[in-house]
Formats: sequence, C-alpha cells, structure tokens
Amino acid sequence: MHIRRNPRHTGRKLPLRRARASAPARTARAGGALLAVAALLVSACSAGASTRSATADVALGALPSSTPAALSPYYGQKARWHSCGVPGFECATLKAPLDYDKPAGGDVRLAVSRKKATGPGKRLGSLFVNPGGPGGSAVGYVQAYAGIGYPAEVRSRYDMVAVDPRGVARSEPVECLDGRDMDTYTQTDSTPDDARETTELVDAYKKFAEACGAHSAKLLRHVSTVETARDMDIVRAALGDAKLNYVGASYGTFLGATYAGLFPGRSGRLVLDGAMDPSLPARRLNLDQTAGFETAFQSFAKDCVQQPDCPLGAKGTPSAEAGRKLKAFFRKLDAHPIPTGDADDRTLGEALATTGVIAAMYDESSWAQLREALSSGMKENDGAGLLVLADSYYERDGDGRYSNLMSANAAVNCLDLPPAYDSPEEVEKAVPAFEKASPVFGEGLAWASLSCAYWPVGPTGEPHRIEARGAAPIVVVGTTRDPATPYRWARALAAQLSSARLLTYEGDGHTAYGRGSACIDSAINTYLLRGTPPVAGKRCS
Repeated sequence: MHIRRNPRHTGRKLPLRRARASAPARTARAGGALLAVAALLVSACSAGASTRSATADVALGALPSSTPAALSPYYGQKARWHSCGVPGFECATLKAPLDYDKPAGGDVRLAVSRKKATGPGKRLGSLFVNPGGPGGSAVGYVQAYAGIGYPAEVRSRYDMVAVDPRGVARSEPVECLDGRDMDTYTQTDSTPDDARETTELVDAYKKFAEACGAHSAKLLRHVSTVETARDMDIVRAALGDAKLNYVGASYGTFLGATYAGLFPGRSGRLVLDGAMDPSLPARRLNLDQTAGFETAFQSFAKDCVQQPDCPLGAKGTPSAEAGRKLKAFFRKLDAHPIPTGDADDRTLGEALATTGVIAAMYDESSWAQLREALSSGMKENDGAGLLVLADSYYERDGDGRYSNLMSANAAVNCLDLPPAYDSPEEVEKAVPAFEKASPVFGEGLAWASLSCAYWPVGPTGEPHRIEARGAAPIVVVGTTRDPATPYRWARALAAQLSSARLLTYEGDGHTAYGRGSACIDSAINTYLLRGTPPVAGKRCS
C-alpha cells in the first residue's frame, strides 16, 4: 500500500490545465493505481533481513548498543558538505553497507541535505524529516517544505536534515519502466471484466516487476525499512548527534517506529504523524485503507452536495447516492475513455480517473479542484482536470517523465511484507469484502493488492509489533478521518510502543502537523522544543 502525503502542506490548488502541465510533487503516499495505486497502497511492515522471522505476536528486537567492528568504518564517516544549488541548504553523500549481514559486499550511497539552525536559542541538534511513501524524497521534502515551512521556532533550534532512503530519488534510485511504458502501466484496466482483461492486468504487473528486476537486481534485495532505519543511524552518527530526533509522516511513521525498535537508547524526540500499524498483514492493511478512502469520500461527498457546482448531486443528496453516480462515471470511462487534450494523446479511462479522485482525498483543500475536474469530465466530456490530479499522484512531469516514486514504493512494499494475494482467483474471492469496505473504490483496490505476487525478489519481512522498550517518549499522531492511514492504526501503534503518547486530530485529510490546527501544532512544537509530550489522550480539532 502506498502511503503518501503532500510534502509542502500548502494546500495550493493545482491549476486545471492540459498537456504537459507540470504538477508539484506529492510525497509520502499510500495507495496503490490503481495499479500503481496498489503498490502504493500497501506500505510495508518489515522485519528485515537482519532480524528473525516475525509474526504479529513477536516484537521487533533491538540491536546491540555497541557498534560491530565491521560497521565501524561506516559509523566513523564525517559528512563533507557542499552547495546543493538551493539557497540555504548544503548536501553530502554518505555510505552504508548494501547488505548489513555482509558489510564487505559493497556500499550504497545516501544523499543527505540539511539547513542549519538559524537561531536564536540553544541548538538542539539535528531534526530528521521523512514525508513517507515509501518512495518519497526526503531531500526534496526538506528543501521544498520542511526546511523553510516548519515553524520558525523549530527551525531556529534544529538543523533540518533529510536522507533519501536507499533506492529513492538521489540515493541510488530503483529503476523500472521508462516514461512511455509507465503511461501504459498507469492506464491498464484495474477492474477486469473478463478473463482477457484479467490476463492483461496480470501481464502488466509482471512486466513492471520484470523491469525492476532487470534494471535494479542487486538493490532490490536490500531496500527494506529495517535497512533504511539502520542507514539513518549511520547518518545520525556522522552528524555527531547522540540521539535521533525525527518527524515522520505516513510511511515515515513506520520508518521512525522501526528506528525506535532497533535503537531505543538512541531515540530522541520522535513524532509519528499519520501512523501505520506494523502488526497487520498486507491483506488487512489494504482492506483498512480501502475503508479509509471510503470514509474520506463520504466527507467529500457531504461537502460537495452543499456546493452549487457539485456534479454528484444537489443539496441533500445522500453520500451513498453521490458514490453511485461517481461509480457510474467510472464504469462509463471503462467502456469509453474521454479526451484530455494531452500532448501524448492519453485519454482518461477508469484507472486514471480513479487515481485522480484518490489523489484529492488526501487533503480537503483539494476538494474544490476535484469538483471542478469531475464537472468537466461528467458534464463536458473533458478529462484534463482528473488527468492533472492523477499525474500529480504519480509524480509525472510535463515532459512525460516519472520520478522513481512508484518503483521505489513497490520495491520496499514487496520486500517488507508477503504479498496480500498470490493469484487472480484469490482476489476474485476478496472483491466482495473490498466492495463492502468501499463501494466506490473497493474493486480496483482489491485488484491492486495483487501487484507484489509477481515480484522478482521474495519478502524479507513479516507483520510484527514494535515496542521500543527504553525509548524516550514518542508522540503518535492520528487523524480521525485520514484516508490513507486510518485512525485505528495510530491507536494500535500507540498501544504497542512502550513510551507512546497518542495525539488525536478530529478532522479530515492525511496527517495533521502543519495543516492548520493550532492545537496540534502547539502540542508538537512544545514536544520538539522542550521534550514535553502532550498529555495522554489529548484531542484537537
């Protein structure tokens, strides 16, 4: 499952434009496209190659506090900073072992960026940030948002630091399909109606997986969340910090919790916003997330029908009826895609339209844009607006190039957990449960859950609890109507972590920090600056 979020929290509306319109990057996702939306839907829970086989009844074990001799050269590195070409930021490259069980077997290069504390006040060390994904660029996030958009009082006391996880963006990215083939992949029918369409969908998953295996064979075995968490500890040491301070969103919460589980004694002030539950298998994660998107759609529909430009119904129209109208629109597109004016002659079919709608579920500030896009598609036969939303989700630029988000997302997810389903027959049996969870999105998200079945590398992780006994207080943040990381996941993670404090935002959208709640922001800022976590059970709206 692909857990994602807007890296800038600006709520800026994407203009409804045609062909070659470059959309701003959206990092940290969850979802899977639905092909890709599938992969991106199941953000993983990995035990990693270096830990014992786990079940949901087993907790992730801490690593020894002493540094193994074979890893000493990595822990002894010093960052050599240089200009990034982005005002106020500097960059460096550090190394980590490709395989922690065989450190002599080669390295991976990790891209690091930071913006030094601006003062006044005593410097509190480094604050690592990660926007999620898996596959979101942390370096891009810190340079575009966190390093300039986090509260001034936080930036004045911390060096803002980001590391692109191994296999992501600037850190030896996993490579799979080229732009043209990705266009084909994202347009594949993800709600097959017969045996021929089912075969086409399976073939699309296989082609994607084979391309990843062909282009990134060596790296694919070593992009687990556990390995990335261990990489963060190497970077922490290279920066001279005794403990890791961290704000992770969405999938970034799983990464941060994993760090705490492996290195509880080195965990400083950790904020896990839009939390995931590492104890769940892929099937349950996908089903829970499907229900989360339905909850978000219900909120959107209730708001939509109050607006004069809503194409899903007039004031008073029940949300269920609005959902049936949207589903009928998807079915129409399945049979007869509509034009978009795209320079590459892409039309809008059901797969891209569904992805476009899902993209707008992450932030209620996108609802007006979605209404406009749906109106254009449903009333004017113009798919440009929904295509813009889908392209923003997949990080496709105006020249037809994709970031490696989808490739890295699949690589991490398929390594971190066993696949949700192993065959089309299993998915067919599961479709009714998914449709019950979401009449609008359920069928497509059920089929999206099949993507890891054909991955060229077997999983190294299994579901497990994370307790992080001995860690300092950890703040877990959950939003009650979060589409991508359902609120129950935040409650579950907070119950697992021995030192967690659950902070609840009663509202819509994915994640809570920096999205307009003074109550949430004040609680988190106080924790980051003073080390004082919110009181147990604190709720904000």
